Amino acid sequence: MLDTAPAVRRPPGRRSSGRGGPRRRPRFGPYLLIAPTVVVIAVLMFWPMIQIGIMSFQKVGNRQLRGEPAESVGTENFDTILKDPLFWAAFRHTVLFAVVAVGLTMVVGTLVGLLLNKLGKRMSSFVSGGVMVAWATPPVTAAIIFSWLFGSTGGLVNWTLDKLPDALVGGGWNDYNWFATPLSAYTVLTVCVVWQACPFVAVSVLAGLKSVPSELYEAARVDGSGPWRTFWSLTYPMLKPIFLVVLVMSIIWDFKVFTQLFIMSGMANRDAFNLSLYGYSEAFGALNPKLGMGSAIAAVLTLILLVVTALYVRVMVRQGETR
Repeated sequence: MLDTAPAVRRPPGRRSSGRGGPRRRPRFGPYLLIAPTVVVIAVLMFWPMIQIGIMSFQKVGNRQLRGEPAESVGTENFDTILKDPLFWAAFRHTVLFAVVAVGLTMVVGTLVGLLLNKLGKRMSSFVSGGVMVAWATPPVTAAIIFSWLFGSTGGLVNWTLDKLPDALVGGGWNDYNWFATPLSAYTVLTVCVVWQACPFVAVSVLAGLKSVPSELYEAARVDGSGPWRTFWSLTYPMLKPIFLVVLVMSIIWDFKVFTQLFIMSGMANRDAFNLSLYGYSEAFGALNPKLGMGSAIAAVLTLILLVVTALYVRVMVRQGETR
């Protein structure tokens, strides 16, 4: 008998491969869409980073800025900064400030996020808008505001502390200079940075809390779980990916704080330098700029941040958040 079964027709536009399966045509549409962004990032970020990497192994000064070729010095710039006590003091300030500022930012931001989640819809929207004003404030503006608040002449903080009883806060606050010593300068800087950064953490935590089913919290209350146990047993595991993201971003931001410290402390107080301000002072702060030295310091700071980012990616991969 003849086979009268209808012939199977292949969909149009597909070719049969040699192995019997359909041959897929390569799709370049998605790559064409992201190509402009890749080009912009390469021009604005990758190329300057490559230039900094090259200059970190060169001697670049006034003569080179006037057009003379740069002199290759190998690892001399790195050897010089690693032997400089000011580099290690700046490195210590950078790490300690990042630890304190990031810790306070995460704690304060999480508490604010939990508070916003407990408020009503209208009040939560109102408070969130007010909190985001701090996040939207430019670093220059924030630094000027806190410089005035903690100023030695007419500063609101000194005036308030001077009005309090001496037995409570001590005396001599009227003309106290908060930016004279590294400890007091970084205290003001920490307050300023935490004030600006905690709204981002708060809003991120609030967005994560909105995605947690309310039935889980109701079950926790039925089981007699208190607020502290509910947070660590339910809220934190559910929001752990969000906490990791904001933690790494906060570390990167606080490690390279420059604008606020530059405006508050300036270039005169070298004892309060962090790595960013130290690199700027070596590259542009002297009559004879040392762009090679500044590039070497920037390369070290970039390497530290790359290590932090690599650790974050490794943790995310282990948790199965990325594939």
